[in-house]
Amino acid sequence: MTKTDASADVAAPRRAPAMSPEDRRAQIVDATIPLVLANGAAVTSKQIAEAAGVAEGTVFRAFGDKDAVIDAAVRKYLEPGPLRARLGAIDATLPLEFKVRQVISMLQQRFQGVFAMMAAVGLRERPPVQRNTGEGYTQVIAELFAPDADRLGIPADRIAPFLRALSFVTSIGPFQASDPIEIDELVDLALHGITGDRTSSQASVTPTRSEENPC
Repeated sequence: MTKTDASADVAAPRRAPAMSPEDRRAQIVDATIPLVLANGAAVTSKQIAEAAGVAEGTVFRAFGDKDAVIDAAVRKYLEPGPLRARLGAIDATLPLEFKVRQVISMLQQRFQGVFAMMAAVGLRERPPVQRNTGEGYTQVIAELFAPDADRLGIPADRIAPFLRALSFVTSIGPFQASDPIEIDELVDLALHGITGDRTSSQASVTPTRSEENPC
């Protein structure tokens, strides 16, 4: 091998590993998500290509244009499946208080991320979501708290919307700015309500419908 040949070998550009079109698109989308969160729609195709480790031409061949990449990144970020999997991975045998804290924390992180994505790309319409995703979430939460049935004052399948509502409101920046509510306070509220009655959830009497939801 001559010196010229060796130099040519060293200077030869690295080629991206062979991937199926679907895997390549997924790679580009995954690399684009943090860029969109940081830069919004102002992210460039060059930035996307560099983050994904591909040439700009590869990005355009995979998606057609930059807007299509951003749309795909937003859709993937808003998919509820990963959060539902994380919630389902919580150990149902853990103490009730710990599980409530975990669920609220995960939901708050999720809402804050969604708000950040919407702000980054300037969404003015309701973000696209899959149908019936709430049903899956409700089932996951009900199964998580099923071992605590003797301590619950409401049916297990009603816990999901209450925790989601608490988490949603306390994830909105302006609501938290003046008088922030700490997660420990939220957990206490979710478990004991505003009456501070820490024995009612352990009562042996089955609550009536009005007692389940006095509001």
